[in-house]
Amino acid sequence: KEENDAAARKIPAANFPPVPKRLIHYVGKALVDYSMINDGDRILVALSGGKDSLSLLHVLNYFKKKSPVKFDIGAVTVDPQTPEYDPSSLIPYLKSLGIPYFYERQPIMEQAEEVNSKTKVSICAFCSRMKRGVIYNCARTNGYNVIAMGQHLDDLAESFIMSAFYNGLLRTMKANYTNDAGDLRIIRPLVLSREKYMAEFAREAKLPVIAENCPACFAAPKERHRIKIMLSAQENLFPSLFPSLLKTMQPLMTANLEDILGATKSNEDDEQIGKCSSGTCEV
Repeated sequence: KEENDAAARKIPAANFPPVPKRLIHYVGKALVDYSMINDGDRILVALSGGKDSLSLLHVLNYFKKKSPVKFDIGAVTVDPQTPEYDPSSLIPYLKSLGIPYFYERQPIMEQAEEVNSKTKVSICAFCSRMKRGVIYNCARTNGYNVIAMGQHLDDLAESFIMSAFYNGLLRTMKANYTNDAGDLRIIRPLVLSREKYMAEFAREAKLPVIAENCPACFAAPKERHRIKIMLSAQENLFPSLFPSLLKTMQPLMTANLEDILGATKSNEDDEQIGKCSSGTCEV
C-alpha cells in the first residue's frame, strides 16, 4: 500500500482535472443518502469509456482523497471485441492516472449473435449478463467488494417510464444493493446527477471519451431514445419534471414494489432494466 501511495504522489496533478462543485455536491449527497461507501471498501468502477463512467471515476477519486472514509478504487473495462467499439485507448490513460486497471477481453458480440440465432434471447440482454459476469469475476479475483456503475438520474427516469409503459411495473434501477450471491455490492453514485453534468465535465476537462457504437443498439432507433426525447419535451413545458420524477422514484431506488409487497424477486433482475442505457449497452 505504501508503494502504491508513493506512486500515486508522482502522478501529475494535471492528469486529474478539477471536478465541478455541482457534481461533487450531488454525488456526495448520493453517497451519504444511500450509504454507498463504508470504511475499507474496495470499489471497482465499471469503465466503458463513456462520459458518465469517466466522470464517475474522477469524482470517486476526488472523494477518495477528501473523504474521512478510507476506501480504494480501481477500474475495469470489458472489451467485447467488436470493430465498432475499441476501448483500448483507456489502457495508457488509466496508467497515466495511476489507478489500478483491469482490461478484460471477451468476444461477447460473437457469442451473442450465435445465441441469438438459436434462441429468442435478445443480443442486448445476453450482452448485459455477460458483461456483468466478467465484471463480477474481475472484482472477486482482485479483492474488490463494491462495483460502481455510471447510470445517472436521466437513466433512472427513462427506466422508470419504460418499465411502466411496456411492462406495467413500477421499477427502476437501485442506488445500492447486494448481488444475489451476497458477496458484492453494486452502487450508482450518479443517481442524483443529471446527464448534462457529466457531459459538461467531460467536454470542459477534455476527458478521452470513447464512442460506443454497438451495432445491436444503433441499427435502428430504440425505445430508450424515444423516451429520452419525450422527457426532454416535457421538461421544456415543466422545468421541475426531473425533481418530481426523483421524488416519485425514491422508494423504488432502495426497494421495488415487489419488495414492498413482500414478493420475492432477484436483485439481478433490476440489471435488465439498465441495459442499453444512454444508447449504450450498460451492465
